[in-house]
Amino acid sequence: MFNLSDPAVIKDILSRHGFTFSKRLGQNFLINPSVCPRIAELGGAGEGFGIIEIGPGIGVLTNELCARADKVVAIELDSRLLPILGETLAEHKNLKIINADVLDVDLKKLIDDEFSGLRVAVCANLPYYITSPIVMKLLEDRLAIESITTMVQKEAAERLCAPVGSREAGAVTVAVDYFSEAERLFNVSRGSFMPQPNVDSAVIRLNIRKNTPEVSDEKLFFKIVRGIFTLRRKTVLNALSGSMGIEKSQAEEILRAAGIDSGKRPEQLKMNELIALCGAFGKEGRED
Repeated sequence: MFNLSDPAVIKDILSRHGFTFSKRLGQNFLINPSVCPRIAELGGAGEGFGIIEIGPGIGVLTNELCARADKVVAIELDSRLLPILGETLAEHKNLKIINADVLDVDLKKLIDDEFSGLRVAVCANLPYYITSPIVMKLLEDRLAIESITTMVQKEAAERLCAPVGSREAGAVTVAVDYFSEAERLFNVSRGSFMPQPNVDSAVIRLNIRKNTPEVSDEKLFFKIVRGIFTLRRKTVLNALSGSMGIEKSQAEEILRAAGIDSGKRPEQLKMNELIALCGAFGKEGRED
């Protein structure tokens, strides 16, 4: 068994396979030995669980997941890592590695095919440049999963876990809160990685809601949220008018019907206000 937290061991493995880090893929491998066991434990890896891992790298977290869960399916985009993973994780018989872009994978089918009879959770160490698209795919696909535990850039963690209605909140915050209950678990310093990134990270867990909030039209709801948050520093009156292509007088009427102060900024709106806004907008027949 390899000590995948030892930089010398990692460098030797990578050298033997002729592997070099890709900046384009945002590759930073965890080398802090205390981090991956915590992610595995807090991420739900245990008896009766199947785990989907995204971005196993050289298998540091994968090793911890396989030691705890009944089955692990790891999705890795970089084909150069497959022979390395074949070497570092050879002892685990409960592991399947898929060489693919997770954004292209039919995750519902994967869960049906690979995790019959098991509870399912997702664990990931996501590249910073693609955090939001992957998180949103996992949520919007309405998968049969219990949680998503992932390492993200510290700044992204603050945004994803911010209360809706706070200054840090954005459209992705609203979406995350709509589908899940987000919690920030612990911080991870930049020195925990090889190569060392320029920012610190944090591990968060999104506990999937069994029931999402009731909205009159989910498609319209997210269209409005995305629209007004593109103009988040304007008043909600101007943001609604500008993003949805309606007259200010019409926007004012909708906001009045929703019981929302037109002088507020989009980032100040709480979930119940956004839901009310969607309902009022729909009743006015303003959807394109």
